[in-house]
Amino acid sequence: MPVSPIVAPEFLVSPIGYLRTPFGDRFGIPRQPRLAPHARGRLQLLPPYARGEAVRGLAAFSHVWLTFVFHRTAGLWRPTVRPPRLGGNERVGVFASRSPYRPNALGLSLVELIDIDSRDGVRLTFAGVDLLDGTPILDIKPYVPFVESLPTARGGFVDGPPRQLSVVFTARARAQLADQRWPDLEALLCELLAQDPRPAYADDPRRIYGFRLYDLEVKWRCSTTQAIVEEIVPVRREGA
Repeated sequence: MPVSPIVAPEFLVSPIGYLRTPFGDRFGIPRQPRLAPHARGRLQLLPPYARGEAVRGLAAFSHVWLTFVFHRTAGLWRPTVRPPRLGGNERVGVFASRSPYRPNALGLSLVELIDIDSRDGVRLTFAGVDLLDGTPILDIKPYVPFVESLPTARGGFVDGPPRQLSVVFTARARAQLADQRWPDLEALLCELLAQDPRPAYADDPRRIYGFRLYDLEVKWRCSTTQAIVEEIVPVRREGA
């Protein structure tokens, strides 16, 4: 018997809020959530979702799933991608990866729930975020350990945490670090740079890299075993 094709309606979704994070660009963001515990994110729920009863009981959970939109790559899907874990050269199918270049630009991120403030609307604070500042959040679901933690599951080509570098600061960067207003900035930089966020093919120890963190530009380079922070300066505003 022939199978009738399924005609499904298109689905419209709308953000429940936009996540504020330290990350102004994709370079430097942890490649997976929870690898940088000092990376904090705050989500102010939008009306009509900004109601205390909508998060009633959520504080009993230590971690939550965020469903979000890869808003800078929406509509740019690719059938195959090159994961950094495979050196940036070997291709796998997009559905065997966590690449942002997906048919529907949706992602999941597991983060620690730090605080819920319902005094004026609803604001949630998370730790271990790996998302761009301004990422649209579509949903929040509690993480349930006994059904979602599978220690014996196969991890494919992601067989463990990334290689770790030691992180050091030049005297100039150390002085600039002491002058910044952001709490835990040193700890966050160490967590981010220890993962070696360079492209997989990068191997020039003299090259200076940079990424935005909060309102700062962090400039750094890598040796074989170290990430060396050269300077930490305010981001220059256009026209300034």
